[in-house]
Parts: sequence; C-alpha cells; structure tokens
Amino acid sequence: MKKTALLVIDVQDSFLHRPYWDERDLPAYREAQLRLIAGAEARGVPVINIFHTDDDSSFRVESGLVKPQSWLTHKPVASFVKRVHNALTDSGLKDWLERRDIRRLVISGIRTEQCCETTTRVASDLGYEVDFVTEATLTFPMTHAGSGVVYSAADIRARTELVLAGRFATIVTVEEALRRMAD
Repeated sequence: MKKTALLVIDVQDSFLHRPYWDERDLPAYREAQLRLIAGAEARGVPVINIFHTDDDSSFRVESGLVKPQSWLTHKPVASFVKRVHNALTDSGLKDWLERRDIRRLVISGIRTEQCCETTTRVASDLGYEVDFVTEATLTFPMTHAGSGVVYSAADIRARTELVLAGRFATIVTVEEALRRMAD
C-alpha cells in the first residue's frame, strides 16, 4: 500500500477579505472538503493544513487572517506555511513527507487553478502520485485582462482538470479519493 497524505491547501480566513471572494460555490465545496477530511481521518491518512503568506494585506501573518476558516475544525497531523504557490518547495512539507515515506498526495483546498494546481504540478515533477479532488477545491470567477472575457468558477475547474488529467494527476471524486486511500 502506498502511503498517502491529504493536503488541505489555503483554506484560510485571508480569502474572506479579498474582493473576489464569492460564496456561491462555498456550500458544495465545504461539504466535499469535510467529507474528504473525515474519510481520510477514518482511514488513518494524515491530514495536513497548508497556509499561504505573502505581502498582500490579508495574507500577512500579522493580519491575524492566516488561520483556518471557522468551519474547518479538524485537528491536522501537521501544518505548514508557504510563501510561494506550491506547498512543497519552501514550507518544509517535502522533508516531512519524505521522512514518513509518503508517496501519494490528495490535493484539496483554495484556489483550484492557483495553489492547488501548482502544488499538483510540482508534486508530479517530484515523483509523487497525485489525486486531484476537484469537487474539494474552490475558486472564483476571473476576468481575462486582455479580452475582458469572464471565466466562471466552473470554467476554471474544467480547464484545471483538462490540463492536469493523465499527465500531472488523476482527477477523482471524494469517494474515489477515499477508495484509493486504501490502495
């Protein structure tokens, strides 16, 4: 059996203070994220929280917002802080995983196309097997700077699945991810 860890990436209060914060998809995302965490814990799979910090006001440690959103009440096995878009290269997570011989990562969190996708790509390049649980990721509509075209959160999730599937990750549902944790 390949040792697995669940990464809960950037599910932090910082996002509540961003102008793009949009709660339309939050209920479905929250339910999927909580099912994934509960299922991982029930299977003895370590759940790891990742937090993002940078110089943006709501992402500064001093803001007091770099903490789990209130509905996220699990007790992580470990927590790491990053200053880059991926969770592996500057947080200490990679060393932590290597010491425990963990070779499969299950990716969840906020934002689908940013830190979740970037972590997936880097993890794949580092030799990890990656399960990307799109329904347990959250993102927001974005406007293309050049054309003005607005991409919905659903468009962005579909695009992320398209570019990750088969090359960087296996795209899975919560239920599939939980089944694969036993493999």
